[in-house]
Amino acid sequence: MMARTQQGPRLLLAIMGALVALTYQARRKTFIMVYEVPVSDPVVVTTLDFVTKNFNKKSEDPYNFRIVRVLKVLKRVTDHMQYRINLEMRRTTCLKMEVNNCSFQEGELYKKIDCFFSVFVIPWFAKYKVLAQNCTDG
Repeated sequence: MMARTQQGPRLLLAIMGALVALTYQARRKTFIMVYEVPVSDPVVVTTLDFVTKNFNKKSEDPYNFRIVRVLKVLKRVTDHMQYRINLEMRRTTCLKMEVNNCSFQEGELYKKIDCFFSVFVIPWFAKYKVLAQNCTDG
């Protein structure tokens, strides 16, 4: 009988310890999960759309760029989601104000770039923010 009465406080202490550890981990922004996700994932699709529009808006190139190939997408989960994306983009025939049915440039206006993007995402609020971007001529 005495052993059972001591189990309650021990269980409570173990639960409290676990909660403190989880709270500490969350404050440190330790990544709870990191894994590769498919390009077909609906959140990845909307994130790629955001990345493309954001890139074209900030680019000084007179032409829009479009994704040719997504090489890898990693998802990091903490208190939000962060996508780390490696992709290839190419210059299109559409100027900044045009967005429909843009084919890729050929000849002397051909340009391919390799890009890495790190994007903060809260999909249920449609909130996106580019945390890091690095693009180099491909």
